[in-house]
Amino acid sequence: MITLDEVNEKNETNNNVLPFVPEGDFYFSKGVDAFYKRKFDIALKWLKKAKEADPDEPLYPCQMSIIYTEIGAYHAANKILTEIIETHGDDYLDCYYLISNNFAHLGLLQDAEKYATLYLKKAPDGEFKEETESLLTVLELSKDEEDDEDWFTEDEDELVMYQETAFYHLERQEWEQAIPLLQEMMTLFPDHITAKHEYNYALFFSGNQQEAIELEEKWLEKDQQSIFSRTNLILFYNELQEFEKVDILLKSIANIYPIHEQQKLRIATTLAHIKHYKTAYARFSLLAKSKLKGHISYFKYYSTTAFQVGDMQRAKKIWHEGCKQHTVLQQEIAPWELD
Repeated sequence: MITLDEVNEKNETNNNVLPFVPEGDFYFSKGVDAFYKRKFDIALKWLKKAKEADPDEPLYPCQMSIIYTEIGAYHAANKILTEIIETHGDDYLDCYYLISNNFAHLGLLQDAEKYATLYLKKAPDGEFKEETESLLTVLELSKDEEDDEDWFTEDEDELVMYQETAFYHLERQEWEQAIPLLQEMMTLFPDHITAKHEYNYALFFSGNQQEAIELEEKWLEKDQQSIFSRTNLILFYNELQEFEKVDILLKSIANIYPIHEQQKLRIATTLAHIKHYKTAYARFSLLAKSKLKGHISYFKYYSTTAFQVGDMQRAKKIWHEGCKQHTVLQQEIAPWELD
C-alpha cells in the first residue's frame, strides 16, 4: 500500500528540475493534509478528485474509508473497504482489520470478530496485529459481559436505582454518600463488577488510598484485561507520583478502543486527569455525545482537554452545553479562567 511518505518521495526533485506531480498524488496529498487538520469535508473532496484522476489506485478510496470511520459513517467506510477487497483481493489485507474495527463501532460484534480473525489468519505478522489482538480481547470481554447480564431482569429496577444514585454522588465527588451505597450494591448484586471498581475509586479519593490500591491490584492480578482496574490504578499511582507504574499501565491501554461508550469515556477522562491532553483529546473526539449527556465528567474533562490543546472554540462550546445539562457545573470555574 502506498504511503504519504512514498508520495512525497516521488515528488522530491533537485532545485534545477521542474517537478511533475501526477494529479492523483497531488489531490491525495492535499486530502491527507486536510485530514490531519481534521477538515474532513475538504479531505473527502480532495480524495474523490484523486480517485477520479486515478480510479485504479486503491490507496485513495482506502484513505476515504478512514475518514468515514473518523466521522462515524461506519457503513460507508465498510462499503468502500469491501469494494477494495473485491477488486484487489488479498493485496490489501489491512482492509480486513479496518472492516472489523468499523463493525465493532456499530456493535456488530460477531461480524467484527469474523473479520478480525480473518485478518490474523491472512496476515499473522501484519501491521495491525497488536491492534487486532486487542480488539478481539475487547470483543471477548463484551460477550462475557452480555452473558453476565442474563440475570439482570429480575432485579433490574432495584439495581438501576442503586446505579443511578451512586452515579449521582460519584459524579459530584460526594464520597461519603457514594461509599455506603456501593457497599450495599456489592452485597445485593455480587456479580455486578462495576460497583467494585467504583467502590475502590471512591475509597481512594475519600482518603483510604492504600486499601483502594491493594483491592485494585488484587483485582488486576485476577483479571489482567480489566479496563476499570487499569484506569483506576493509573489515577491512583499518578496521585502518589509513582510515574513508572503509570507509564507501564498507559502502554497497556494505548491500543485499546472499547466498544461501550462508558469504557471509552473512562479511558478519555483518565488521560485528561493525568494531563495527557493530546491523547485524551483524540479519545474524546471519538465519543458519542448523545450517549453521555448524563455524565458531568464528559463535559468537564472534554472542555478542559480542548482548552489545553488550544481548541478554545470547542472548549467553550462543550462547557456551555455541560452547564445547561448540569447546573452543578455552573458552580465550577471554567478551564480557561483557572489560574
